[in-house]
Amino acid sequence: MSALGSLLLLGGAIAPAASADTMRDREWYLDRMQAAEMWKVSTGKGITVAVLDTGVIPSVPELTGKVLPGKNFVDPQLGAHKDVDGHGTAMAMLIAGNGVNGQGVKGLAPDAHILPLTVFGSTKESATNSVPALVSAIRYAADSEAKIINMSLAYEYFTPEQDELTQIQQAVDYAIQRGKLLLAGTGNRGDKENSVAYPAASVGVAGIAAVDKTSSVTKYSVSGPQVALAAPGEEIPILCGGSQAGYCNSGGTSQATAIASASAALIWSKHPSWTGNQVLRVLMNTAAKPTEGKVPSRYIGYGTVRPRLAVLGDAGDPGPADVNPLVAARTPKQSPSPSASKSGGSGSATASKQPTSSAASEKSDDGKSTGAIVWIIVGVGAVLVVGAVLLLRRRTAGVRR
Repeated sequence: MSALGSLLLLGGAIAPAASADTMRDREWYLDRMQAAEMWKVSTGKGITVAVLDTGVIPSVPELTGKVLPGKNFVDPQLGAHKDVDGHGTAMAMLIAGNGVNGQGVKGLAPDAHILPLTVFGSTKESATNSVPALVSAIRYAADSEAKIINMSLAYEYFTPEQDELTQIQQAVDYAIQRGKLLLAGTGNRGDKENSVAYPAASVGVAGIAAVDKTSSVTKYSVSGPQVALAAPGEEIPILCGGSQAGYCNSGGTSQATAIASASAALIWSKHPSWTGNQVLRVLMNTAAKPTEGKVPSRYIGYGTVRPRLAVLGDAGDPGPADVNPLVAARTPKQSPSPSASKSGGSGSATASKQPTSSAASEKSDDGKSTGAIVWIIVGVGAVLVVGAVLLLRRRTAGVRR
């Protein structure tokens, strides 16, 4: 997917899907997550997900009757039902698609509804002033019937000014106070510079990383203390571009964010009296933790989402309704410090945003992760007794297709 202005869509790479497979075969993550069993208990009914993106086309077969009017915060006269890029429509389908008798994309929460909020313009000129659009959309979603705010996007190529980050944070705080759950992709540049991105790094937002079929974090998924959870994000079938001509395989933290949002919708539908803070806490508590290294991991956070544990079994104690677990867990040492300067062109990495250590092996504790190990040199330290020692750590990484 192409980036529109400074706010980057996190769709990642796309490729034509193999024609020999059925759509259900391609949606490997539905079987892995035991979706069919969960749908006997919860389908996301009664939950509205705000999709802050490029707009959503309500006429695609998978979304018939699911898309609310919404609002366009960049080109108001166009409304939120146009989607030149196709990214927003694809994310909405991953959340709430009805599958069209097995021939189309089936969302993980097929009975959820979508509130499209457009924060990207259809032209380069209308896409550059995206911070006000994002802030306004978050506040609008906070005051709407939507319970979940899905942001499959990130400021990757430049760091917003300090006052812009403050505006985003204030909007996030307002939404959390209104009981909403906010999720955002961490970014797709982890194999290049691994710079921190917003709004995933805003305090209280659940930053979502991408894992592949082996439950291994993908090599492009940005890591760091802003990662709260991980979800399937590789080899995910979506609508090809802005057309309705076919489906493509794709990969990115956008897709992972949409699937994480759908996971939250399934849990919230079963427990409608909960707040976003409580749904988030249960998502964290039931996630498949890495088998090695500390938790939270800088690669998959508190683990890979497993909504089935909360939907099919005992969800456990959801905790206080008015305490966001990510805010409570954040300390000055863990908190990414935003830069106040913009960086043009290729990126905005700063020294404090680079990884200083690697997870040994990101395996889920349910035994479903076996990914390839990639050795990473993480540092050279002076040692008084022997001299310089090279520290080697291993990180599990998926292969981006």
